[in-house]
Amino acid sequence: MKLKSLDEFYNEITDGTTTEPNALLPDGIQKEIGHFNVFNIKELYERLKEKSFMPYDRRAYYKISLIRGKNRVEYADKVIEIEKNALLFATPKIPYNYVPQDTQQSGHFCVFTSEFLTKDKIGIELDSLPIFQTNGYPVFQLTDEEVIEVDMLFNKIHKEINSDYVYKYDLIRNYVAELIHFGQKLQPVTALYSKHNSAARVSSLFLELLERQFPIESPHQRLELKSAKDFAARLAVHVNHLNKVLKENSGKTTTELISERLIYEAKILLKETDWNISEIAYSLGFEELAHFSNFFKKQTTLTPLSFRV
Repeated sequence: MKLKSLDEFYNEITDGTTTEPNALLPDGIQKEIGHFNVFNIKELYERLKEKSFMPYDRRAYYKISLIRGKNRVEYADKVIEIEKNALLFATPKIPYNYVPQDTQQSGHFCVFTSEFLTKDKIGIELDSLPIFQTNGYPVFQLTDEEVIEVDMLFNKIHKEINSDYVYKYDLIRNYVAELIHFGQKLQPVTALYSKHNSAARVSSLFLELLERQFPIESPHQRLELKSAKDFAARLAVHVNHLNKVLKENSGKTTTELISERLIYEAKILLKETDWNISEIAYSLGFEELAHFSNFFKKQTTLTPLSFRV
């Protein structure tokens, strides 16, 4: 799954409006190391409600959201129902989205890069924090009192980002660090869908991740996910669990499913393009031509050259 960049994020939230993406960038951020911005969810929801809201993706930035309203949060293989209020912490490592279940959506969210919150600036390493671990549960249901406290922090961020204070981003970093520590002291929401539905979702997400890598349209394009271990890491599950789920749902192992899709694409490239076999091998993730040839022959009993002829 390709990482959604900050540019794509800004293009998405301004698509269909008269607002230019650059107009949403906060003053002075170009002079800062890293990126930060904060948004009002109600305003964005009104703008985007006619679209498919927040597609399931990995994003090339961190995000903290105070979500007010009924929602379904999809995070890696976890599906969590939120009845009222929630605090969500998202990392570039894991695909996620939240799907509004009513029209009463409000709250705030901020987006930032790791460069904005480096260890020397706030004294903590983001990816070492439990709240940003791939095996964690970064969704927290909030009481009305907790919502007031978090809302106040976000309002301070909104106020500072629109101010002329020279050191406003230093102050904002402190507020973001406070949000992170506030979340880490909360009890995460762990009520997930049934084991059956969770397993079906892992299987579905695996197939989606696999298929999104195709078609290969250029010899310079290269598969990012090539092994069972790669997919398991992206889905934040153990490789043995992924293999078990896929075996139960499809009758095939993770490696078998990957191999089948690679062979299917290899056959298309061999028959429909004029790329040389080394280029095809490279685009399909093979480091050596010999490895690709051996793989292809094992799967089809033919060499790539024999198949092409």
